[in-house]
Amino acid sequence: MVQTDISQLSKECNQWREHLHSLRDEFNELKHQLQTIATKALSKDQLTDLEHFQNQLHIQLINIHDLKQAVKSHDRTVNREISDNSGNVSEDVYVDHERLYDDYEYLKHSLQELRTDFNKFNSSI
Repeated sequence: MVQTDISQLSKECNQWREHLHSLRDEFNELKHQLQTIATKALSKDQLTDLEHFQNQLHIQLINIHDLKQAVKSHDRTVNREISDNSGNVSEDVYVDHERLYDDYEYLKHSLQELRTDFNKFNSSI
């Protein structure tokens, strides 16, 4: 996914951050749903699952935040290099961009799995 159009790097960063913001909102809503579930009479196994989802939602919200901050920092680096180097960026910037893209895709996949598992749990209550 190497981009030859430098302005595309910044555009992608903005798209990723917007999507991460949406994911943060969605997973905060799942956390709220979990709090509602916690008010119900639950079996021991359901309580164990509830605790698991509380932990996972907390961890994933931190992961979303951390990746969003990393993308924001990377975008600043891209823009700084563009202005400092007559519109050029170093190979390191491209490598970092690729790494962030991989991290972003991995997080999206992990969140989809968590979303699916949570929805199964929620529908079983």
